Amino acid sequence: MKHLKTAYKRIFVGILGLIFVAGTSILLTSHKSPDFEIVKHLDVFSSLIKELNLYYVDPIDPGKTIKKGIDEMLKNLDPYTVYIPESKIEDLTFMTTGQYGGIGALIRKRGDYIMITDPYEGFPANKAGLKAGDIIMEIDGKDLKGLSTSQVSELLKGQPGTTVKLKVKRAVTEDSKQFSFEREKVQISPVPYYGMLDDKTGYVRLSSFTNKAFEEFNKAVKELKETQNAESLVIDLRSNPGGLLIEAVRICNLFIEQDETVVSTKGKVERWNKTYKAQMTPYDTEIPLVVLVNRNSASASEIVSGCIQDLDRGVVIGQRTFGKGLVQTTRDLSYNAKLKVTTAKYYIPSGRCIQALDYTHRNEDGSVGKVPDSLISKFQTKNGRSVYDGGGIRPDIAIPAEKLSNIAAHLFVDNLIFDFASKYVYEHPEAPELKTFNLSDQDYKTFIDFINEKSFDYETSSENAFNDLLETAKKEKYYEVAEDEFAALEAKIAHDRKKDLGLFRSEIKQIIEQEIIGRYYYQKGQLQYQLANDKEVKRALEILSTSEEYQGILNGSIHTDLELNE
Repeated sequence: MKHLKTAYKRIFVGILGLIFVAGTSILLTSHKSPDFEIVKHLDVFSSLIKELNLYYVDPIDPGKTIKKGIDEMLKNLDPYTVYIPESKIEDLTFMTTGQYGGIGALIRKRGDYIMITDPYEGFPANKAGLKAGDIIMEIDGKDLKGLSTSQVSELLKGQPGTTVKLKVKRAVTEDSKQFSFEREKVQISPVPYYGMLDDKTGYVRLSSFTNKAFEEFNKAVKELKETQNAESLVIDLRSNPGGLLIEAVRICNLFIEQDETVVSTKGKVERWNKTYKAQMTPYDTEIPLVVLVNRNSASASEIVSGCIQDLDRGVVIGQRTFGKGLVQTTRDLSYNAKLKVTTAKYYIPSGRCIQALDYTHRNEDGSVGKVPDSLISKFQTKNGRSVYDGGGIRPDIAIPAEKLSNIAAHLFVDNLIFDFASKYVYEHPEAPELKTFNLSDQDYKTFIDFINEKSFDYETSSENAFNDLLETAKKEKYYEVAEDEFAALEAKIAHDRKKDLGLFRSEIKQIIEQEIIGRYYYQKGQLQYQLANDKEVKRALEILSTSEEYQGILNGSIHTDLELNE
């Protein structure tokens, strides 16, 4: 007990020492000052942990308990301010570099075990022969039953060159197979695909803003323009969650004049406020641009799309973006831990901040509300077009997001399309031609037989709502007086699985085709295949092929009702 008390005393004295060094004198601090409040509550917290550890009826894990306390404290701020212990530093490295040591595969939960969903082409899992659908039963002799995805991920990661042994149950055949191979440095490219959409239009998919984003993006753009003679360019930022701000600045610099402002940051620490300008000689300030965005385009994606829009350098197409206008800085803590803390808001060239949620002024119940319409302000682009703050980048051309039919969504979520693709690939080992692949009528009939064998069924939202209404009506004793009406309504809204499989055949068939193509040609091939039926891409091609419409949008002569786009 004595050594524990001594340890706690040393910890607390150390904390007080740090505070004193930072310029806070305990004896001279007012009881109402923020500094005194910090010291007071650190003392309370230290005492509380000591008492719990000494007297709580069961043993506690001090590290886990304190980590939980830190996490809950930070939740009261915003979801981007997080504590990163030493054990999780590799995750931070992956977010900023796209690099980690491991086997190179996406995984997800499947029953009691974890399933491989997407082995990356050319990395250890793929080279060893692991396939999508394989269930990982053991890692280095350890049974994985009941483990979470994150727990299994930690076991799969490791230093490049170290050996990992896997026991898997194969999809379709359910045979067990042993694999042993070395982990490698896995580097995920921020540009998973680029190519020509037609004879004149280049396309680049940018999936993240890691420290290689500018390098890979720049290489793709130059190859498209100089080798494949691209005369216009589509930049796809859909579902790009962001990353490093400086990479976004450098990418914008390719297309805008030197010394143009890309983004500014403003926070509590004034000396950290900064204006980021285009510092390099631009690559091409004339090539027509279209930027594709959606609701999952965030942060650095919004800096790029917002800069292009504010400077009237290109047309933005899609859905309103996520609305993350906050900047994070990583600060070093003791014992190799780090704090990723929100230190500023960013402002794009027109002067607007596109932050959608107000974490500073929470509702009475603690929930976070959107910036109200009454506080949304109008700004001007370089050509005088009206743009708005307070809720993401509103596209110049808004295209409603596609929603899956009920049956297609259930087939996807229930892994039936995934499982059918595994079966199809097992029965068709030769890869089909990427550009001409088409699921035949017989293949679709085989799919229907496959899901019938699985006794697949589902409920629509209307049926769920009806069941809730029925239960309420019975509780309130209205059901008896309207039993016939309830029966008639139930019959009218009841889904017809056979009918839906025909009605939504085109949609279901397209999802199956994409899943199958991904098995043969991996992520790059799947992205390439999707472009053929991509309505945002088709609209981009229309605008880029019509100079009058493209220029009309940018100079404001064609009104796009930005304020109405959601």
